[in-house]
Amino acid sequence: MALNSLLAYINNYVSLTEEEERLLETYVTKRTYLKGQYILQQGDICRHSSFITKGCSKMFVVDADGQEHIIMLAVEGWWNSDIASFINQKPADFNIQCIEDTEIVQFHYDTIETVYTLVPKLEKFFRKILERGLAASQKRIIRNFTMTAKDRYLYFKASYPDIDQRIPQYMVASYLGITKEFLSKIKSQIAQER
Repeated sequence: MALNSLLAYINNYVSLTEEEERLLETYVTKRTYLKGQYILQQGDICRHSSFITKGCSKMFVVDADGQEHIIMLAVEGWWNSDIASFINQKPADFNIQCIEDTEIVQFHYDTIETVYTLVPKLEKFFRKILERGLAASQKRIIRNFTMTAKDRYLYFKASYPDIDQRIPQYMVASYLGITKEFLSKIKSQIAQER
């Protein structure tokens, strides 16, 4: 089941033959994490690129004051890895923790080049998802600079309604770069406007 989700996702970008799918299966690992478990901890080296097949995770950094800042939320059909740590094999800047019991399929750093050699289409696939991820990151930066907190919340709620319902509101606030108290005020204001 987990591999089927990954293969369906890949086939949105490139078409794999049955033989390529079988080859791919030998180079991925399926893992299950419990709610609260870490997939990656800040300072460790990210050895895997992870695709979520079930569950929800958050990528975050903890500042010098112990404040958590959520950089990314990920649910089924999304990737969640510290890409700089994975590519450079240097200590991770981010933590990745499961918000729910989570199942993932992982590509290991030590075998990814072999996978690219055996199934060259996957190099194109990973380039495409990295390009999409970079574009999404840049758009998020623009939203953070140009939109009010209320507009960012409305955008988040409209764009990711499933996530908004699955995670605690203090995490939504952290993702939006505001306090949970300010998010509560925004939600009250929106309710009054209706």
